[in-house]
Amino acid sequence: MSDQLQTVPPPLIPELPPQQIAERVWVFGDERINLVPNIGVVVGDDAALVVDTGMGRRNGERLLERVRELSDKPLLLTLTHFHPEHGWGAQAFKGVATIVYNRAQREELEEKFGPFVELFSSFGPEIAELLSDVRLVRPDVVYAGDEAELDLGGVTVRLSYHGPAHTRGDQLVLLPSERVLFAGDLVENRFFPILPDEDAHGSEWIALLERMEALEATTVVPGHGEVGQAALIGDVREYLEYVRRRVNEAAASDTSLEDAKLQLEPEIRSRYATWDNEIWIGFAIESFYRERGG
Repeated sequence: MSDQLQTVPPPLIPELPPQQIAERVWVFGDERINLVPNIGVVVGDDAALVVDTGMGRRNGERLLERVRELSDKPLLLTLTHFHPEHGWGAQAFKGVATIVYNRAQREELEEKFGPFVELFSSFGPEIAELLSDVRLVRPDVVYAGDEAELDLGGVTVRLSYHGPAHTRGDQLVLLPSERVLFAGDLVENRFFPILPDEDAHGSEWIALLERMEALEATTVVPGHGEVGQAALIGDVREYLEYVRRRVNEAAASDTSLEDAKLQLEPEIRSRYATWDNEIWIGFAIESFYRERGG
């Protein structure tokens, strides 16, 4: 077993050409590699925006090199949320790009950085190696209020914060004219949504997904999984609504949390048989039980 663990490859951004999803928009796809996110690049006439970085300095440096193949314009960097695989390659961009976060995202990063280094490093030696020299990177700009608009020259990007859902500081990255939405882990394509800790709120997540559907984006870049259409948002909403309904039914009949998990996990796994990372089903059940005060 130890030999097998030593041969597990680290979660590195694939050495593949980016997918162009709009005239000025590219995505470095995750190829469904565990702990690799989808990463966006938006190139304007005056500047280019990078959305998420991958995990650790090595991924950040690899990404920066790839981004420079797309544009030599001044760079901005923003994150969909603070989690290590999405934003902890930022140190490669410090001093090279203007880094923009929302306030809740910055605060959550500062509070949870140390514990999450420890947590993710426990996932295996290949993860620990990627995080061995990681350092906390604070933003250059924290935008006031819940929304900021970036003019890259010929393309406008709208950053917005809507309260806690997957994390405390989830951020939407919308290109209104191109109707492209970078959703981060609020939306996954055939992965079970992650409710990682008590700062994740299932019902608030559902409400945010409803607001996201109203944005009328035609192309949605999920945190993980293939780029798709707006129906991806509805898929995640329907899943969370289904889990909430089944949890409410179980709780109404005085079923304990542990008994509900034993009953519901196989049922949900069967209903979503093509989705990956089934470990997160139980966490969703627990989250909705917490909402009931259980």
